[in-house]
Amino acid sequence: MQDILPVILSGGSGTRLWPLSRESYPKQFLPLTGEDSLLQATWKRVATLTTCRPIVVGNVDHRFMIAEQLREAGVTPASILLEPVGRNTAPAIAVAALEATRSGEDALLLVLPSDHLIQQVEAFHAAVHAATAAAAAGQLVTFGVVPTSPETGYGYIKATEGSGARAVERFVEKPDLATAQDYVASGQYYWNSGMFLIRASRYLEELERLAPDMLAACRDALTKARRDEDFVRLDTEAFAGCPADSIDYAVMEHTPHAAVVPLDAGWSDVGSWGALWEVSPKDDQGNAHRGDVIAIDCRNTYAHGQRLITLIGLEDVVVVETDDALLVGRRDQLQKVKDLVGTLKSDGRSHAVWHRKVYRPWGAYDSIDSGERFQVKRITVKPGGSLSLQMHHHRAEHWIVVSGTARVTRGEEVLLLTENQSTYIPLGVMHRLENPGKLPLEMIEVQSGSYLGEDDIVRFEDVYGRMA
Repeated sequence: MQDILPVILSGGSGTRLWPLSRESYPKQFLPLTGEDSLLQATWKRVATLTTCRPIVVGNVDHRFMIAEQLREAGVTPASILLEPVGRNTAPAIAVAALEATRSGEDALLLVLPSDHLIQQVEAFHAAVHAATAAAAAGQLVTFGVVPTSPETGYGYIKATEGSGARAVERFVEKPDLATAQDYVASGQYYWNSGMFLIRASRYLEELERLAPDMLAACRDALTKARRDEDFVRLDTEAFAGCPADSIDYAVMEHTPHAAVVPLDAGWSDVGSWGALWEVSPKDDQGNAHRGDVIAIDCRNTYAHGQRLITLIGLEDVVVVETDDALLVGRRDQLQKVKDLVGTLKSDGRSHAVWHRKVYRPWGAYDSIDSGERFQVKRITVKPGGSLSLQMHHHRAEHWIVVSGTARVTRGEEVLLLTENQSTYIPLGVMHRLENPGKLPLEMIEVQSGSYLGEDDIVRFEDVYGRMA
């Protein structure tokens, strides 16, 4: 069998799973159903199908999380293509196909969203094998999920009669309930999974025929991309000028070469708290809980949190707790979470974008307290990690080492601090924090000044290339 090149799409923001999923740390990076994040599980699901390292397409702001999580999962991607702006799936797959053909190879691309769940991996592998011959012959194959209920939140695919890869008769939009019931009863319709197996050259040929402006913009963005050892940064101007469209609208609905292979493998797009409840282990009363939860006389509830959560006499209720937010709602109303996130944005609240704990390539910081003219953070620096050489116009900083070893550049001085030692960084002084040790560095930072925003930073050097 021809080898398969996985293409993992990791550009989503996952707002429907707020407050766990946020723009700066969306759902593909979260361990929602096990120890692995959805991104890590996506790679592990295909690792035994191929000898190829994956191509990943993701948001430029998530680049370090993508690289770190896949490293933890045991793989270094062949390329991590960074989108400066989101342009939907058709351009994302186009730049991956162009990247895949740069070496002269013409691989079969297994295109997978990074934020889906598949519970029966062997059945998924069987569906991929069933699609291989058709994709190798030039068909653009998608995977249609065998529906288990008349869902109104998914698009549907109608297939012709047959077995294995069969021709697509039509794609249909998300239906109303009565129409969805008819689709499921007919046995001819499948949920549109957003997964594909396609030869790189065939996708580019169809895109050239159906959306030439899109392909030209993608080719220009990749030609002008900045490459380093870790990332391929697509040209901002060229990619921003690319038409934004899904692969369904741009190609699949118009090509005569679309085919579908049925998939019955416990698939979920984990697109809502209700969907997550559906796929989570439950007790005898239908309760699905993650964390320290005590429930009395409750049925069909979902609870997720770090602190103790107690529920009494509730049914069909979702409770999700984070360090800085609490969501409580009925499962049948939680499609409105997206509206809630919109309200947070319009109110200028950072909760739509950031968690209290913010991850950086060198580690993380947790904003544990703040008030007028002061802020307290807990900072963790990974072994070998280094913050940028920087200065601030509006704040001074006190650093106290809790554990580990800190190398501190402060103006012309270089200090080595260990547990219980501290230093002071005056306003306007150039400084850097590094962890030269083999254990994580834990610190408390106390900021004081007239303005404490994260944009009050001037970088002079940065080992991670974050000069903007």
